[in-house]
Amino acid sequence: MDYVFSVMRCPLKLFSRKEQLLARLEADPGANERAEIQTLLAKIETALKLLGTRDSAATGEDQ
Repeated sequence: MDYVFSVMRCPLKLFSRKEQLLARLEADPGANERAEIQTLLAKIETALKLLGTRDSAATGEDQ
């Protein structure tokens, strides 16, 4: 049971981190920080794809 809970929490953590990074991008960071944020966002997107999740599934939107 704990394993299932952990697996379900992983995408939620990734989406949460993605939202934080997008908020940082909106704050107009410098070039170096922007590049770092974009790299992290790309890694998160890859992880979400590997987990088979989609933004709409996590946010509860209709598909």
